[in-house]
Amino acid sequence: MLTLTAPQKTIFHKISAGQKLLALCVISTALFQIKSLIVLACLTCAVVALYLSQGFSFAKFGARMLWPLWPFVLIIGIYHGITNDIGAGCEIILRMLITVAFANMVTMTTSLNDMIDVLMRLLRPLNWIGISTKPVALTIALFIRFIPSLIERGITMHAALRARSRGKSGWRIVVPLTLSVLNDADHVANALRARGGVGTNDEG
Repeated sequence: MLTLTAPQKTIFHKISAGQKLLALCVISTALFQIKSLIVLACLTCAVVALYLSQGFSFAKFGARMLWPLWPFVLIIGIYHGITNDIGAGCEIILRMLITVAFANMVTMTTSLNDMIDVLMRLLRPLNWIGISTKPVALTIALFIRFIPSLIERGITMHAALRARSRGKSGWRIVVPLTLSVLNDADHVANALRARGGVGTNDEG
């Protein structure tokens, strides 16, 4: 079910999870300081080239993970079109796409175990007040992993519903989507139990 990791190995798999997460934080912060549409457009092209450099399959996988953003792109585009501020809208859209593309790249090239290890090190100060970091790190890592998948699933369900119904009945996906989330949670819980559980004692 955790299918957000790229099926093929790339050069980015060789970079440690900590370094990739640090780079993501720096890049995300720097992007919000850039106000030039030309610079953002060039960076977008650079991101596309970065994905393509690892093969067409990797780039296609990354593009598929960006697809759930289209409703936000549409809303932002329409709003800024109405307010006659298309330039600002393009900046927001490009900034969002670049940030999410980099975040996806980290997710696609980092195993869940590596991500949990990094989070456990970052959360280690919680041990001082008696809070076990392992369950917290696992929760955060699973959250990072699941959200894009759930968004994509919701969009797929909504599209399937619209194909069968002409009316505005998007609320009807709430129940099946909730059931699918609960089913996934049950599978994850069973997998964790099969591996001996999360554990409450941190090493070191």
